[in-house]
Amino acid sequence: MADRLPARMREFASYLDGLLARLDQGAGWCGVFWQRDPEGMQACLDGREVPPWDVVEALLEDLGGMYGRATATAERERARALHAAALDAHDARPGAREDLADRLDVMLREQRYAAERHAGLTRLLSAPAPGTDTDSLRTDLAWARDDHRRATARCDELRARIDELDRTAALSSPGRDTAPAPGRDTAPAPARDTAPAPARLPARAVPPAPAPADTPAAPRRRRRGSARFAGLDADQGAAPATAPRAPAPAAPDAAMPRTPRGARFAGAAEPAEAAAGTVAAVDEGAAAEVAGAVGRLARLRAQGRSGEAHALLVELVGWPAGRLPPLADALHRAGLGADWATLLWESAALPAERLVAAADALAAAGRDTDAQRMLWQGVARPAEQIGAAVLRLDKEGRHREARALLDACVRARPPQDAARCAAAGPRHLVPLLLEAARGVSEERHWDLVHALRVAGHAP
Repeated sequence: MADRLPARMREFASYLDGLLARLDQGAGWCGVFWQRDPEGMQACLDGREVPPWDVVEALLEDLGGMYGRATATAERERARALHAAALDAHDARPGAREDLADRLDVMLREQRYAAERHAGLTRLLSAPAPGTDTDSLRTDLAWARDDHRRATARCDELRARIDELDRTAALSSPGRDTAPAPGRDTAPAPARDTAPAPARLPARAVPPAPAPADTPAAPRRRRRGSARFAGLDADQGAAPATAPRAPAPAAPDAAMPRTPRGARFAGAAEPAEAAAGTVAAVDEGAAAEVAGAVGRLARLRAQGRSGEAHALLVELVGWPAGRLPPLADALHRAGLGADWATLLWESAALPAERLVAAADALAAAGRDTDAQRMLWQGVARPAEQIGAAVLRLDKEGRHREARALLDACVRARPPQDAARCAAAGPRHLVPLLLEAARGVSEERHWDLVHALRVAGHAP
């Protein structure tokens, strides 16, 4: 079996085996990973899977704890290069695009679960009942925060890998330049400073996935991804008795793909200036309001009043869209980047019209990564709701906003899920869905055509 694997995946598996041999298998993050998912770890050592980058980075943290930070820093460059090459080899295999889309769908649910758990624990700690073991709650909260950070990083990486495959497919389509995309030839791929997706691991007990909607007569087996490597089994609901060192940081936003701004979310070539024209202007009192809100949030965090801090973030979600970019800047300057990530997550639950307006504001200010994350998280809501929102926007003449939602939906959701959007108005929505899918790739277009036919909405 091993000799049938791509050479670059075998090479990384050999490197990983050597790295683990230098570590204490029962301590630190290495011990956590073996405890939580021994099958997944073994699959990575066998070369059948490529582990998430945050797992590799956590193992390097263990290495630094044993041999010094300089050793881990020196090792990181080699690990990154080998890992990136293994990912490229993995994604070059047939069916990789659909596999990544399935994993993204799963990881978005893992992200939502972690966010809900974090919010619930925060509420419990804000007003603990008599006799509550607050130390245990704080430990659980730390693990929930780490789960969410890792799931978010993996969602970002999955999107980046999907975008790269779509770009390559578009270049290879008839009538387009067929030059090979970087990282898809026989030469070793350059290192990519991104946090890769979770390995596809054998299914165990993590929360059960919702039953899929109508599927083709001979459906491809849906693969179950996992956040088990994150160090907390969702089915157990509790962290290990002894937590390892501080969690390895998630990949920086700079690792996200660089893309055009503004209306690129709708798959259009509209310049950023045109998109900026749709964003509400920042009112004159915005600077003072932003400074006051960030100051309040910083004080609440310093005093350990997490529940009140979360309530403030929820309040800020309701602010005018134009205030989001300066708020993001101020939060990062104050060292509250994690709170900005939480605010983005909460914003994804906004009504569709406000969601697109908020994403437009961020994109017009140059925060494309945040805008993309908000839209992709926003379309994780039920497909029928997305379809109804698109129908409403389009009938109101807000065609660009409607296309933005559909573009995010066909990129983030599996074809059978995206097809369910048409239920709100098949005659109107089917052509719009197919147009959005064609803007992704010819393969995505035909996948959606098939899914629509299975759903009874023959184009």
